[in-house]
Amino acid sequence: MSETPATEPTPVHWKLVVDSLDPHTQADFWAAALHYTVEDNSALIERLLGLGALPGAATLEHHGRPAFRDLIAVRHPADPFDADSGTGLGRRLLFQRVPEEKTVKNRLHLDLHPGAGRRESEVERLTALGASVLREVEEPSGAWVVMADPEGNEFCVH
Repeated sequence: MSETPATEPTPVHWKLVVDSLDPHTQADFWAAALHYTVEDNSALIERLLGLGALPGAATLEHHGRPAFRDLIAVRHPADPFDADSGTGLGRRLLFQRVPEEKTVKNRLHLDLHPGAGRRESEVERLTALGASVLREVEEPSGAWVVMADPEGNEFCVH
């Protein structure tokens, strides 16, 4: 019986999926908030439309190019991406259309860390992008600002 050499497990690739009423507006907000890039899937969409594999009703125009109607992602600009599909292969947030509004507290949220001494200016920048301040927290463990994105999803700025 031969033994298989022990190998380290391969890390699992992931993306965070966020339900939203308007995925494109959410993608624009989070791309600006995180200094990420809105993914450009237009080459893939045009290819699928040309093959008849995607109905035109499943698309819309976003930033002057075809986009999927019900989903769009943002990615870290330094991470790799598939040039054929425009899909990021690293850190990503994917926004998918759902029919209902957010109704309860998030069970998962992002913590943004703009750097020492930059919390106040970052909160101002994010507010100008469409976020709102929910509350300021001062605890023995630290201080942060709880904010909501344009659809009410909470996140914190430390």
